[in-house]
Amino acid sequence: MNAQKNRVQRIGVYGICVKNQELLLVRASSLTEVAGRWFLPGGGVDYGEEPINALRREVKEETGLNATIGDLLGIVTDERTRSNGVHCHTVRIIYAVTDATGELADETAGSSDQARWIPLDEAAQLPIAQYAKEALKLKEIIL
Repeated sequence: MNAQKNRVQRIGVYGICVKNQELLLVRASSLTEVAGRWFLPGGGVDYGEEPINALRREVKEETGLNATIGDLLGIVTDERTRSNGVHCHTVRIIYAVTDATGELADETAGSSDQARWIPLDEAAQLPIAQYAKEALKLKEIIL
């Protein structure tokens, strides 16, 4: 039973938004174990929350933008052991974001500290999270 206490499962939802050959990404803040790594905008689905509503909320929190959610692209999963020894299995629901409007703004005091439109031809040079690379393949974007 003790091993069960060191395992958690998390459901997250993330969006892939490309405009003018630029990809919307957010950078992990120093409040995370992976500061400086780049992610797709998104995050955890709260209990009872619809995934599409969670994605709209997360995009707004992390980027300041209002997201229009498109098609479900697929699901990617990953496992990792956190620094506290807890083994986490994350199920990530990936949607296309067909539009993101408003003024781009960085999240303050959250899990990300920068939101940027990154040219697709420059994104491969960034330290992008492995799950994000896998998710981008669902849109035939290879980094």
